[in-house]
Amino acid sequence: MKKWFDNLYEKNELSFALVWIGIYCVANSLANPVSEAVGINSSAALIFNSILTIALFMWIKKKGLTKYYGLCGTNVPVGRFLWYIPLILFMSHNLWFGFAVNFPAVDTACYILSMLCVGFLEEVIFRGFLFRALAKDNVKTAIIVSSVTFGLGHILNLFNGSGMDMAANLYQIVSAVACGFLFVIIFYSGGSLIPCIIAHSVNNAVSVFANEAGLTVEKRILFSAVNFIVVVAYALVLTKTLPKDKCADT
Repeated sequence: MKKWFDNLYEKNELSFALVWIGIYCVANSLANPVSEAVGINSSAALIFNSILTIALFMWIKKKGLTKYYGLCGTNVPVGRFLWYIPLILFMSHNLWFGFAVNFPAVDTACYILSMLCVGFLEEVIFRGFLFRALAKDNVKTAIIVSSVTFGLGHILNLFNGSGMDMAANLYQIVSAVACGFLFVIIFYSGGSLIPCIIAHSVNNAVSVFANEAGLTVEKRILFSAVNFIVVVAYALVLTKTLPKDKCADT
């Protein structure tokens, strides 16, 4: 299997990226029903995502691609990124309506650990593999496709047993496209996925403590709009102030 992945990567990076997107989506689509059968929320997701995380990290390290895929420090002063303060706002947005313990301790722990893996996997797969493969031909196209693909991938939450309704899923998709755009700008301009992985992982993990009691459609729309504005505004500022093409040859 390892040799097959190596050969696929060497022949076509885009196909390699698409295969990993497929593996990730299938694994997480199966996770919810398996977890329900086990009786512990997110237990299967934790197992699947932990295995994928270890496998991906070890493969990247063995191939000497840690810098190429941004698993390194940024080569741009953090002040140029406004010290990532807008990312802190983004990471906390699931707690803007308060804090709640929504699941038993074991379920909560499984969810948090699984989401930490998800942050790593989605950043490496969408911002690393997919963006890098597409950027070889056209950077602007790579930015758009990797962002939109990442957002649309969240439509799986309607069908994988997560219990998410149509309206919530639509908000999630729009937010994910915006976040995908921001994260790819950070990676492209700074050469590091680390800030993106941290922000993505923390944002996902703390969502288990989101307080949705009394959260009306109107409040949800306002909440989503504010988060969207923060993310997009930050991304647009970075496109104007950061050096271009800093990570193209790393």
